[in-house]
Formats: sequence, structure tokens, C-alpha cells
Amino acid sequence: MDHSAADKDFKPVEIAKDKNGVDQVLLRSLRGASVRVSLHGGQVLSWKTDQGEELLFISSKATFKPPTAVRGGIPICFPQFGNRGSLEQHGFARNKMWVIDDNPPPLHPNDSNGKTYIDLLLKSSDDDLKIWPHGFEFRLRVALAFDGSLTLTSRIRNVNCKPFSFSIAYHTYFSVSDIR
Repeated sequence: MDHSAADKDFKPVEIAKDKNGVDQVLLRSLRGASVRVSLHGGQVLSWKTDQGEELLFISSKATFKPPTAVRGGIPICFPQFGNRGSLEQHGFARNKMWVIDDNPPPLHPNDSNGKTYIDLLLKSSDDDLKIWPHGFEFRLRVALAFDGSLTLTSRIRNVNCKPFSFSIAYHTYFSVSDIR
């Protein structure tokens, strides 16, 4: 196939529904690396090299049904990591439905230069405010570079004047071939 024709058909970002009707975003690099992100939890579910090697682990027990946490990939733990607070373990962000952020505030140009990326947004809901009384906007950029490297950038915004503390973690499950 003519290389220019292949470039013409290349789609760096595609959105499709999973078997439960949840939107997933597929990011691709020109070299063939890919990342699949679910709006359920804002969670990276797959990260493949340009050779097709899967770098992340997903449990065979994963159900992919909101609001149940997905077992594997890169869960977003917020506003609490572990059980170091009054909320459910790892907080509630990994169990919420995120949206695609069509108008994100700008990042430094180096954060998106030459990368395929998607911006996601999670805003505090009335239910969230009942268990954690702090208004927030959580913005997440998932970026795939030309060389296949993956970058996650989180930005938390306090949307009211009441200070709050939080913790955040990318609870990454890497795929390993031998665990002796």
C-alpha cells in the first residue's frame, strides 16, 4: 500500500463503545503503538508497543460495568489512595463516569507536541459532595508519543473557596511474563 494512502487513512483518535455501552477512546501513534482509555474511571485499559506487546495487565475477573472498579490497567485513585481516609479504598474517581473535555485549559506546549492525546474531565457530583464535601474538577490528559511512551497528566481544581487535601495515585498494573 502507498505510504501516503496509509497516512491518509490513519486515525490517531477513535471513540467506540465497549460491550456495556461505555465509551472508550483509542489513541494510536504513526509507528503503531496504542492506548485504550475507558470513560468508566478515566482508566487506561491497554497500552501496546508498536510491536503489539501489551504492557498492562487486566484481570480475567474484570467486569467493566460501572460503578464497579475495573481490575487492572491504570486506575485513577482520587481523592484518596488506599484506606488512608474516610472514603472507600482508593477513592471514588475510578468508579465514576468521566467525560471528554472538549475545551481543556492549555498545558505547556511540550506536553502535547507531536503526541496523540485525549483530555478527560470529572466534576464533583451531588452524590460525591455528600461523602466528600469539596467541589472539584479533575482534568486528566492521556498522551501517546510517537515513540510509544505514555504520559498521564492530572490537574485538580478547587471550584469553591474551601481548602481541601487529597491524594492521587496512578495504580498501574503492569503485565509481567515471569514472577519467580
